[in-house]
Amino acid sequence: MECLDQQMKVMKVTINAQGGDGLYTDRLLFYLKSQLPLQVNFIKPIRNHVFLLETDSSKYVVKRYSSYRRLKTQMNITADLKKNGFTYTYDFLDFTKGSPLFFEQNFYGIIEYLSPSEHAFTFSLPENRVEGLELLHEFHELSKMLVPKYENKLRKQDLLHKWRGRTATFLNNISFIKFFVQKEIIEYILKWTDWSLNGLEQEYSIKEPNGILHGDLAHHNFLRTKGEELYLIDFDLITIGDTSLDYLQYANRILPHIHWSLDDLADYERLKPFLDSKFFLYGLAFPTDIFREWNRVIREKQYNSPVMMRQLLDLTAGQFYERQQFVKGLQEAVDRLAKK
Repeated sequence: MECLDQQMKVMKVTINAQGGDGLYTDRLLFYLKSQLPLQVNFIKPIRNHVFLLETDSSKYVVKRYSSYRRLKTQMNITADLKKNGFTYTYDFLDFTKGSPLFFEQNFYGIIEYLSPSEHAFTFSLPENRVEGLELLHEFHELSKMLVPKYENKLRKQDLLHKWRGRTATFLNNISFIKFFVQKEIIEYILKWTDWSLNGLEQEYSIKEPNGILHGDLAHHNFLRTKGEELYLIDFDLITIGDTSLDYLQYANRILPHIHWSLDDLADYERLKPFLDSKFFLYGLAFPTDIFREWNRVIREKQYNSPVMMRQLLDLTAGQFYERQQFVKGLQEAVDRLAKK
């Protein structure tokens, strides 16, 4: 759920657009009209598997889930967060008295529509970066009370397994990537990867889960509402584990906006304590964003998009020098910690 109104303007999606997608939307509209006790007027695709539903009286978000277990987990998590005092997220709404919406082999949830502010959340603004960290901290403080209930229901986060898999996929794609990125840059990226993974393996220790991790801290999962309040949304990748992993991901997300400066990263009070952890420093060196985006572009065959490729090449080559200096700083910081 991103800033819905803005997203729809950019996508310019209509119900009958995109061939088969339009037909699917029409069928889904007919199904929802038959199932919901609402005067449904129309639905519009927002992004994959997510739709905006408009009725005579209100708007809702309709989201597709591959299984009832996935849908139920999302409903339970958001409800439990609200009960424990985390109010800055959406509600799932039940218009069918407990009977799930099931259409063409998928389940659908109806989610509260949060009217977006004109001032969208972005990591490019320093005040937004601080505000996002504070909201994440509040989420962790309240969600830790849910660990006993969900420790056997949610997948435990295994960062090393995830990153090894992402690395293997990138390596399989290298022959293609070499057409776009010079050899020397790729070699440096792989050196950072080796240093990071080797260090993570040395420092890795199995810890008891101390919280629930959001797991997808992209800017679009922080939604500023019309009342100028910040909400945390989209818990599809939620796991259980050490909350430092969420802060590691958040740091990786904001680093391009602070020019890959370790000193500037230390200015964030919520992140500063983690910079005394060798595990965290090794994690900051891993090029997770480069691997993620190249793997996705190749998987989804988006390499014919000039806009997409410009963004990807800026991420890989345009920021290379700043990133090279950043990794050097991380290596020096790890050496200092090792001497203590």
